[in-house]
Amino acid sequence: MRYAQGGGLTDVERAARERVRHEAVARFEGGEGSRCIAAALRVSERSVERWRRQWREEGLAGVASKGSPGRPRLSDVQMARLERELARGPLVHGWADQRWTLARVKTLIGRLFHVSYTVEGTWRLLKRHGWSWQQPARRAIERDDDAVELWKREVWARVRAPRRRTAAGWSSRTKPASR
Repeated sequence: MRYAQGGGLTDVERAARERVRHEAVARFEGGEGSRCIAAALRVSERSVERWRRQWREEGLAGVASKGSPGRPRLSDVQMARLERELARGPLVHGWADQRWTLARVKTLIGRLFHVSYTVEGTWRLLKRHGWSWQQPARRAIERDDDAVELWKREVWARVRAPRRRTAAGWSSRTKPASR
């Protein structure tokens, strides 16, 4: 069964699907055919055949839910270790500068925990644990916010180039009509 991008089943939905598979097993034991089981349970014959094969090979454990196929999760202990390692900085982990990028964090997670995340999955993991995309820079002690606002209002308004005015019917792509 395929799900929408980023989708999957909740625990309740997964339990409901597992009940359907257990019902199919009861029908296997009763000798019913795949077509009848599929129609009764409103699933595809292919799914019923796959469940039957798993049941034959592994018993009831073969049709049990395997859990979410979604991205791997780090435990609280692993997340705490990751945060400590991130605090140590990229230089300690072999990068030439002090910038953490998502690709670097992804690589670090792989090195530490042997778990593979995508760059997007890495971002979601960090965001879920309260990290932001940017560390705010320390402001200069000498900064005067009132002076900055005054400069923006008065000086910048004079310095920036005025927008070129165009007459009706004129465009930078067309030539003026001859008179």
